[in-house]
Amino acid sequence: MRLQSLRTKFKTNGCGFTIVEILLVVVIIALIASVGGGIHVGTYKKELVEKAARNFLLAAKYARIIAVERQSPCKIELDTANSGFWLVIDELDEESGQVEHLIVRDLYFKPVKFGGDVKFEKIQITPAYLAEVFETYEEGTIVFLPNGTAQSAVVQIGDGKNHYTASISAATGRAKMYFGTAEQVKIGTIDLDEEW
Repeated sequence: MRLQSLRTKFKTNGCGFTIVEILLVVVIIALIASVGGGIHVGTYKKELVEKAARNFLLAAKYARIIAVERQSPCKIELDTANSGFWLVIDELDEESGQVEHLIVRDLYFKPVKFGGDVKFEKIQITPAYLAEVFETYEEGTIVFLPNGTAQSAVVQIGDGKNHYTASISAATGRAKMYFGTAEQVKIGTIDLDEEW
């Protein structure tokens, strides 16, 4: 008897939510989720650009190390058509006596292909003094020499909205990364005392 009186009490009290209240809560949750989703997409695209730029920076540092350790030039070859790059070393085949161009695939580095809309936006490579060292100059290739020097280069990587720029110093072969466009990076001679 007591259970039945409780049931009738709740039915007549009008407890619960109306359909309008439930729909209002669903709309508010959907609005909050759409704002959060938009922020997430923008952050994800920026992270893709930053990851590509960091991979390029690490490749430049590794190319310098390989060139010095092996006492043989190491190259970064840029593939602008497919938005990627890889390291190449020259190795002498003792049997045939010919030089083979080998793509570096080891524990520390593998060829890189950018994700999403990330691409090379601007590339400036200075081939000036390397014309004396090599008979031919390959466009889209940055060469690191065994003495620790390299071609002077500025490479802008981005997706149209986010931009990172890597610069390689000719005198030291050192690479640095900057947030922003290539116009903000100066190319030219550097003071070696300032570098250290």
